[in-house]
Amino acid sequence: MEILGYFLAIIMGFTLGLFGGGGSILTVPILVYVFALSPVISAAYSLFVVGSTAVIGAWKKNQEGLVNWKDGILFAAPSLLTVYITRRFVVSAIPNELIQAANFSLSKDTALLLFFGIVMLVASFSMIKGRPLIDEEKEKKFNLPLIILTGMAVGLIAGLVGAGGGFLIVPALALLIRLPIKRAIGTSLMIIAINSLVGFLGDIGSGQHIDWLFLLIFTLFSILGMFLGIYATRFVEAQKLKRGFGWFVLVMAVVILIVEATK
Repeated sequence: MEILGYFLAIIMGFTLGLFGGGGSILTVPILVYVFALSPVISAAYSLFVVGSTAVIGAWKKNQEGLVNWKDGILFAAPSLLTVYITRRFVVSAIPNELIQAANFSLSKDTALLLFFGIVMLVASFSMIKGRPLIDEEKEKKFNLPLIILTGMAVGLIAGLVGAGGGFLIVPALALLIRLPIKRAIGTSLMIIAINSLVGFLGDIGSGQHIDWLFLLIFTLFSILGMFLGIYATRFVEAQKLKRGFGWFVLVMAVVILIVEATK
């Protein structure tokens, strides 16, 4: 199973490099279902893996001129503050058993994964059926309040589910802030790197035990996949990239919801 898990880590990095998101969508299920880690520790590990991998991706995308630093930093600032507070204080305050009845119980772990799946469904539909993409040359309106509010919302969700937030950041940048899709992907990687690593610091601060050897090995396989994914973006059209990302998120959402609902 470990060999399968590390192979899937390469696939995860490839997905993150190709779509600018989706890393946590794969990382959390891999850690939970293949390596048999708890959803809470998987969420913490996911932040480190996805964040470290995204640092490499953002560096490569910046060399290609595909990172919008102004929008990215304004988006990342409220987002990273929210994700740190969420990981440091909110997640630890949620009781392990949310509902305990005679014929039904709902644990914290299951609730977080179900929430994860529902948010993914919403994000997938926004990319599959969303507004048309804009041209690289077309000037867009700068909307500071929208950027800040969107960043805070992504930070809250990312903190709750241990996600870098790319599956939400890419649609937000492309559909709400109106960045061209390939620039949205590059900017997303930069934001994911900041969000994830700051969120991971919140887990360290809360006293979470970290298996560093396993975490670093898994991350190295993920980074290998990232390089492959970035290379593949040269051969994929922007509109197909957007719809492909949406369908990918939709499939993963359905899988997670079915697995958790049938336990």
